[in-house]
Amino acid sequence: MIPLPQVSQVAQTIQLALAPVFLLAGIGAFLNVCVSRLARIIDRARAVEEWVLSTRGKEHDRMVSEIRVLDRRMSVVNGAIFLSVASACAVCLVVILLFAGNLFNAHLGTPVAILFSLAMVLQAAAFGTFIQEIRLASRTIHIRNEVLYHKVEEEEVA
Repeated sequence: MIPLPQVSQVAQTIQLALAPVFLLAGIGAFLNVCVSRLARIIDRARAVEEWVLSTRGKEHDRMVSEIRVLDRRMSVVNGAIFLSVASACAVCLVVILLFAGNLFNAHLGTPVAILFSLAMVLQAAAFGTFIQEIRLASRTIHIRNEVLYHKVEEEEVA
């Protein structure tokens, strides 16, 4: 029969699990940012898709180029989301192992350390991927010279 843990043991385990739970909250906030960016990229892609079908010449080529970049950005943000979710899953396993180790009096320090390290590596990779998306977006978002240096023709006064 498994000995029941004392309240003090459970309280101590909850204290140990508090840091990973805060980490989960941070990962959740980061996921919210990523999903918001993905939604904006998708909205822009839908608008550009319509313009691709209705434009010709240089404007058409510019729209095709933009939609290719948007497609790449979607893939990169999806990668960041995947890595963050994998990190969150690893953190959840850390919390589960902390409680399992306490309940069954098992020595799970090594698996907990490995999983927590894995969670940090995955989250670092997610941040790196997110930076890649931001750089991709900032490199492609620019105002064309013909708009920047556009001069309004003055109307002739009759």
